[in-house]
Amino acid sequence: MSYLSNCWYMAAWADEVEDGGLLARRLLDQPIVLFRDEAGKPGALFDRCPHRFAPLSKGRVADGVLACGYHGLAFDREGKCALNPHGAILRTLSVRHYPVAEAHRAIWIWMGDPALADPGLIRDLGFLAVAPDTAFSKGYLHGEGNYLLYVDNILDLTHVDYLHATTLGSGAFTRTRAQISENDGRISVRRDCLNEVPSPLMRSIRGITEADRVDYWNTVEWSAPAVMTLSGGNVPAGEARDGPHNNMNTMNVHIMTPETSRTTHYFFASTRDFAIDDAAFNARFAETRNTIFSTEDEPMIQAQQQRMGDTDFWDLQPQLLRIDEASVRVRRKLARMIEAEADLGQPHRRIEHLVGGPER
Repeated sequence: MSYLSNCWYMAAWADEVEDGGLLARRLLDQPIVLFRDEAGKPGALFDRCPHRFAPLSKGRVADGVLACGYHGLAFDREGKCALNPHGAILRTLSVRHYPVAEAHRAIWIWMGDPALADPGLIRDLGFLAVAPDTAFSKGYLHGEGNYLLYVDNILDLTHVDYLHATTLGSGAFTRTRAQISENDGRISVRRDCLNEVPSPLMRSIRGITEADRVDYWNTVEWSAPAVMTLSGGNVPAGEARDGPHNNMNTMNVHIMTPETSRTTHYFFASTRDFAIDDAAFNARFAETRNTIFSTEDEPMIQAQQQRMGDTDFWDLQPQLLRIDEASVRVRRKLARMIEAEADLGQPHRRIEHLVGGPER
């Protein structure tokens, strides 16, 4: 399995890594342990002690260093040995460390060349950081599928008309052709659904019926390797989008980090510009979203992965439709980026099971 190495991946929500705590997580087929030093700064180490290869995540954090639970050797967030209870601290007593940065309520990790790890390259998701707690919710799913299947799922929202027919779907996405564009390396998918049937969830929030009509819009924007924003809003049909009823805009993130070739860390979050002080509504909104993801999207993608097995996506010769344009463009773009990285001699594994495929 080949992954893009020189980029920022989301490793965890910031509050998953508590002071004095440890979080073990496999990322890009590598065992990683996350912790915080005495100043609260996050660190990420390869989760294997160089002494007898015990998982460092079986240890504990004390005085800002991570002590192996087997023989007590301790390491700082730079991977340097800070304590050897059994003798001198040798230079060879070190652990690979990974650059990390904390931004937008999340911890990000750079799995490639540390010299290239510029925190300024992290996707700007500042709207998450400024959202009030009463209008913000987040979640995590351990996905039983390749991360690009989850990327495909968000890039092609026509699936909501079928998989989420009782909540998010109304047929509007299927009836409305997407506008796909690319700018500064990001691929965007926009739909403007005009004079359309409101979805069941929209009817519930707005207090309208299926007979009413609405104009609503939705834009998904992907950036490598798998960070996506999903923004949208709606108004009664024919009304100005900046008018008095345009008070139902949402902004969401969907971030996928590969665990293995067949499993994914799926992070998601949402905020909005309506009912921003309504904590009860926020809780109901989050519960509905989490239920949709966990009981509809995840079982379908898991079943999809099971049917695919370990066979490469392109080797299965998918019969592509017009609705697949964005996901195909993303897969090909990512394949080119991985290949370019390999050509430059950057950290990589042999490309065989992830992206690419013949031009169509």
